[in-house]
Amino acid sequence: MITTEKQKDSEYLYKGAVINLRLDTAILPDGKTAKREVIEHPGGVGVLPVTEDGDVLLVRQFRYPYMKETLEIPAGKRDKAGDGDPLTCGKRELKEETGATAENYIPLGTLYPSPGYTDEVIYMYAATELTYGEAQPDEDEFINLVKIPLEEAVKLVLSGEIPDSKTQVAILKAEILKNDGKLG
Repeated sequence: MITTEKQKDSEYLYKGAVINLRLDTAILPDGKTAKREVIEHPGGVGVLPVTEDGDVLLVRQFRYPYMKETLEIPAGKRDKAGDGDPLTCGKRELKEETGATAENYIPLGTLYPSPGYTDEVIYMYAATELTYGEAQPDEDEFINLVKIPLEEAVKLVLSGEIPDSKTQVAILKAEILKNDGKLG
């Protein structure tokens, strides 16, 4: 059965600094049409720093849409200029948010946070062999660094205390890699 849709037309409803919103008319496999609301986003990169003693570095920050603090891996939006390689963005965000740099980056794959309405892709890495410096967050970022054992982070994911999808996926993948002897 064919499931592919084709774009018939497209109209931008909003263009912003972080996202664009467009309304498309799609031609469905049966020839009928349907409206599709699409949020365009340049994508992001998240890095799970893993210390040599098996702890992970997470950032606690306030997230306005939820009006509460969340615990997340260091991450950021890919800039359209200069971030052709996702790892470049990941290295920048790791340094800005934690002050750390890494000798080794292990790809953890990509994540589509909500494929029903956004084209955002998040690239994820684990970072090992860390060197520490001073964090330099963006002027509108107010973050606290949290260091916890990877096993504790897994428990926080499973209990629902870490609801952020990129953080959940990175932590669970890192735990699997650790158990397979491929992390650290």
